[in-house]
Amino acid sequence: MVAYCETVPSPDCVLDETDYVRDHPCQPGSLLLRPGVRLAIDVGMARIGVAGCDPGGLLASPLTTVPRGRGDLAELARLAIEREAVEVIVGLPVALSGREGKSAADARSFGGALAGLLAPIPVRLVDERFTTVLAHDALRRGGRDSRARRPVVDQAAAALILQGALDAERSTGRPPGELIPAAGTAAGGVPSDQSGSR
Repeated sequence: MVAYCETVPSPDCVLDETDYVRDHPCQPGSLLLRPGVRLAIDVGMARIGVAGCDPGGLLASPLTTVPRGRGDLAELARLAIEREAVEVIVGLPVALSGREGKSAADARSFGGALAGLLAPIPVRLVDERFTTVLAHDALRRGGRDSRARRPVVDQAAAALILQGALDAERSTGRPPGELIPAAGTAAGGVPSDQSGSR
């Protein structure tokens, strides 16, 4: 038998994952998933793919592609606010060995800037290994040639990142990936000017 836990936050509520997991002690695999719309982004050098999910967190879908560069953070913030997102997932491109290269550093930097802009909406980094390859493959099998795939592959990759994050949380009962502290805070949420490094 599988237990199911559900709570409905107030509309303006921002999820506090520590309190939620502590206050809802379901066992791993119990289909525990914090309610609310989430967005995921796949940060590329030229384009940023964006995906979203329904409030129940059942299905991730491609939404749009945002050109990388001036105004990209503001556009992502607008999308998050417009859709009343409770969380934003940023794909972290990690190598098969687990090492982080230049692309991962770029995703971390971009995620940090986005977290500072969206606070108090949480932003998390989630491993995105293979998502772009899988997205290309799925679009190719769907009959799109390489030219037709280019404008939508980032959205499809973002949808794969988000679906993986939703499935991971549903199976473990824990938020996926790594929480990014908002700019101006140290790693425990302590304001940087109070972190003891004066």
